[in-house]
This record gives sequence, structure tokens and C-alpha cells, in this order.
Amino acid sequence: MELVNFGNKDTRSGFGEGLRRLGELNPRVVALCADLTGSLKMDAFEKAYPERFFQVGIAEANMMGIAAGMTVGGMIPFTGTFANFSTSRVYDQIRQSIAYSQKNVKICASHAGLTLGEDGATHQVLEDIGMMRMLPNMAVVVPADYQQTLQATLAIANHVGPVYLRFGRPSVPTFIEEDASFVLGRADVLTQGTDVTLIACGHMVWKSLEALKALREIGISAELINMHTIKPLDEAAILKSVTKTGCVVTAEEHMRNGGLGDAVAQVLSRQNPAPQEYVAVNDTFGESGTPMELMTKYGIDTPDIVAAVKRVIVRKPLRM
Repeated sequence: MELVNFGNKDTRSGFGEGLRRLGELNPRVVALCADLTGSLKMDAFEKAYPERFFQVGIAEANMMGIAAGMTVGGMIPFTGTFANFSTSRVYDQIRQSIAYSQKNVKICASHAGLTLGEDGATHQVLEDIGMMRMLPNMAVVVPADYQQTLQATLAIANHVGPVYLRFGRPSVPTFIEEDASFVLGRADVLTQGTDVTLIACGHMVWKSLEALKALREIGISAELINMHTIKPLDEAAILKSVTKTGCVVTAEEHMRNGGLGDAVAQVLSRQNPAPQEYVAVNDTFGESGTPMELMTKYGIDTPDIVAAVKRVIVRKPLRM
């Protein structure tokens, strides 16, 4: 796959457009927001369907309880707030009222990871994928760009059960085609390769695409998988690729503990042990700064992926 940038857009706008379209397609879709309508790009839905939009204010726990109750009446609620407030602040309500009860709530979380930027560590969240994937019954989706976030928003409305949809604040390259299919739980293999498998999610998919060029220049053939669904995880895609390449690098805008890298490692340790390197934040909180400055400082930029590939390749066992 070549580096084709169709223009920079923020992934939260993909969510907003997807939600607006769902308003047209499904009258059972309702939206709830915790005083961040503009930040979550939920304005268009609110304007078009005011009777199906509920502004709960800065009361995130109450929002989750209301959403769980709405499912009993057959509604499909989409909740919206920052990722930190969608998880850490309301984990008890999600665990008890949504996951345990298998309520059909779509928890839509913007401003995830370090790229929230200048708001700093209190608003950035780097533990949320781990928190949510550990909950029974919870699907976890981390789309790569504007277009895929739009596609994922539409898709999760048809999934029966709770979903955590994670996206971001900054404008990033859009490279997914408008007519591309999105299947929950099925990874997208973006490039074929023979030397190493790259598995990425969210903003790190584009960073991995950038890394491919540098790797080709030094003679390394990388296979890139866009693992947009962390749970249910496409184990078959992981095993097929790593069986061919013999090693893997995972890349995520998340803590090393509990995220995509650990999910992949669990699959490999059980079924096909192979050398693995993580490109992720190493057990620390973030700080205030621009998104790109923070990605560079905390080791989740394009050169970090290239360096991880060089480290993992030399760990591959010699093939007889």
C-alpha cells in the first residue's frame, strides 16, 4: 500500500459524521453527551434529532446509567465524552450496569492517548484499551483515520452488545478508501511482507505506513496489519502473518501494559511463540505538549517503529 494521504482530518469528526448518518438510518439510535458536544462533533446529530439527543452535563457516571436504562426500551445509545472520562471516571458503572448486564451501549471516546496534547496528563489516558478489553462482553475498536472512524461508528450500531470506540483529537492523514469495508473483528492487511509483521491501531497505523518506506530502503520487507478491532481480536490474521515472517512489532498510542501489544503476545505465547517488540508508552504518565512532540518524546513515532523492527529481526531464530 502506497502512502496516499487524501487530506488531514480529525478522527472525532469521522465519529460525528457517522453518528449523523445513523440518525437517518436507525430511529432507535440516541446520543448522550457529558457537556462536550462540540469536542465530540455531535452537533449535527443534536441539530437534526433534538428529541433523540440528551445533554447530561458533567455527570459521566449518570450518563452511563441512563444509557444502560435506555437499552431496556430498545434504544441504541451512543455516549460521548473524552476517553479518560469514558473509562477511568465511570469504570464501576460500565462494569456493573453495561458489561455485566450485556447492555447494548456504545461508549464513544474521543481525545484518547498522548495526542490530546496540551491538556496534559490529567486528561490524557493511556490505560483505557487495557481496562476495557478486560471486561467480559465488551468489544474494543480503535480505528485508524477519519474514514475508518466513520465506518466503525456505522458498524457498531449493528453489533448487539457493549462497544468501546476509541478515537482522537488531532487532524491526521486520511488514507482509508471511502468504499473500504469495515468488519468488526477482522483485521485489514495493508501490505504484504516477508521479514517482519507490523501490527498497529489508531494513529499508529499511519506512522507504520511511514516506517515502511524507511524499511524498504534498507531492504526489509514488512507486512502491515491494521488491527482496528482489539477485541474480538483477529487471531487468525496474526498467526498467518507471524508464521510467515517469524517476528512482530506492535505499535499503539497506549501504555505497553494491557493494550494491543499484550493482546498479540497472548495469542503468540499460546499458539506460535515468536520474538516481539512493543512500540508504546513505557509505564509513565504523559505531559502537556503538542501531539507530535509528545509522540516523539514518549517513543511512539515513526523512527521508533523502524528501530523496533531492527531489534526484533536480529532476535529471529535461524531457519534451517
